[in-house]
Amino acid sequence: IDFKGVNMVINYDLPTSAVEYIHRIGRTGRAGHTGKAVTFFTEDDKPLLRSIASVIQRAGCPVPDYIKHFPKLQSKQKKKFVKKPLAREAICTTPQCFLKKAKRK
Repeated sequence: IDFKGVNMVINYDLPTSAVEYIHRIGRTGRAGHTGKAVTFFTEDDKPLLRSIASVIQRAGCPVPDYIKHFPKLQSKQKKKFVKKPLAREAICTTPQCFLKKAKRK
């Protein structure tokens, strides 16, 4: 699916591979347009950052030095993350006041 006019992508969970990262951020910058991507990550995501950071760097974008020095993942570890991504708590974007009103009904 091609969504026209997407100029920013926000990843609330870190993609499990560099290929998945490229696919996600590919929604921006289509047909010569520029775009931005923001990706949130936790301490548990550190093992996955190195491969994504190398893709970002090869594209000519800046990468913080601390990320470049994270250890590389072994292939067995990569396969494990792809098969079973990290478990995360659910994120609710509905304001609490609306949730309370719905419970009363």
